[in-house]
This record gives sequence, structure tokens and C-alpha cells, in this order.
Amino acid sequence: MLEAIINPKSAEKRPWKMFFIGLVYASLSLLLVRWFFSGDAVLSKFSGLIVVTFCVMFSLPFMYRMIKREEEVDEKIEGFLDVWKVHKDVIYAFMWLFLGFVIAFSFWYIVLGNSNMFNAQLETYCMINSGGNVEECVKAYGMTGNYLGLTGGMAGEGNMWRFLSILENNVYVMIFTLVFSLIFGAGDIFVLAWNATVIASAIGIFTKYQIANIPIGLGRYMIHGLPEITAYFVTALAGGIFGVGVIRHVLDGKKLYRVI
Repeated sequence: MLEAIINPKSAEKRPWKMFFIGLVYASLSLLLVRWFFSGDAVLSKFSGLIVVTFCVMFSLPFMYRMIKREEEVDEKIEGFLDVWKVHKDVIYAFMWLFLGFVIAFSFWYIVLGNSNMFNAQLETYCMINSGGNVEECVKAYGMTGNYLGLTGGMAGEGNMWRFLSILENNVYVMIFTLVFSLIFGAGDIFVLAWNATVIASAIGIFTKYQIANIPIGLGRYMIHGLPEITAYFVTALAGGIFGVGVIRHVLDGKKLYRVI
């Protein structure tokens, strides 16, 4: 039922609609995990991954239809400008979807007041930003009632380490996005949904878990985050189109060459 809310053709004409789809999918993902898994002694330990899994389940049908549609269009165009002209609306739609994910995840993460909902994401944030002191970082930034913060290891020579760590992570994510989209056309949605939850976790930390400060947190992370995410989307779309093209035209070298 949820996959029928919007179709790829409608999304291309009005990309901003995907923002609201992202809000709905992300909200349902977090709330379902909260209602059905937070009380489970075993599964609650994997809440962060289960949230992403639900988000992927909701998004997968749309993503697959969208990429398949773009591959069919790609067979009829040539030249970089034509490629951008045809696919730019899809990239905008993905960006709106991602923004909806981030805002909804940030809002519900703070409202629900349970850092265990994004336990894996919090550890990922700390792994990138804490200089290897993950346990202390998780303890400091978790929703324990007292926002402790971290001192040391975040300035001076630590800034260069942090920059290189973030750069390495971005390259790593881009490679995985390409691989996932090649293996399974819409498989990259897992990487993108995961990144949305990590950013939401970072926004929660930056805003000290205050809803009123979410716009400030969005501003901080979206300034450099949007170009990064756009690069992921372009990579994902290219990999997905190529993957679908190989399957459809593996025996038709001329059409496959055009897709490439």
C-alpha cells in the first residue's frame, strides 16, 4: 500500500513531494521499531539497524521503479548535457527524500528520548569524531539525562585526524553506494538511509537533544552534507542504471554501450 503513494513519473514532475514521502517512511520506521522491538532483550540491541531496514523496505519498490524508468530513458539520449537534463529531476527527488528522512529521524529521535534507537549510529558518529575513544564518546553523548560533552582530542592535531577520518568515510560510503547499486539496482537506498540516520544522530548531539535547535543542526550539517549526499545520489543513479542496463541488454552490445 505505501509504495503506491507516489509513482516515479509524478516524482519527476514534482520532486518536492518526495520530502513528505521521506517524512512518512522515516517516521513509520522509527515508531514501528519503538513499538515492537524496544522491549525485546535481544532485538533492542540492533534497533539502529532495524530502523534502517524498515526504511529500506518502504523505499525499495519506488527506488527500483524509478531506476528502471531512468535506464529506459537513458537508452534514447546522448551527451552529458542531455543526460543531466533528463536525470536532474530524479536527483532532486532523491535529495528531497533524503531531507525528509533526516528531519523525521532527527525529530523522533529527540522526541522518543531513547539513544538506543540509534545505538549503532551513535557509535559510528563517535568512531569518526572521537579519535578512537568510542566508549567514552558514546557515554558522553548518549541520552543519559546529563549532556557531558567531550574535552580534548577534538582540537589541535586532532582536527587533521578528524578531517582525514571524515574524508575516508565519505570515500568508503561512495564506493559502497556504487557496489550496492550495481549488485541490486535499488540497493543503494540502504547506504543512503543509513547516512540519514547517522546525520540525525549527529544533529541530536549537536543540538543537545533540543527540538527547537533542529533547524540549526540541519544548517550545520546540510551545508557540507548536501554536496556529499548529491555525489552519493549521482553515484547511486549511475550504478543502478548501469546494473539494470546490463541485465536488460547483456546480449545487445549496441544498447548496452549507449547506457554505459
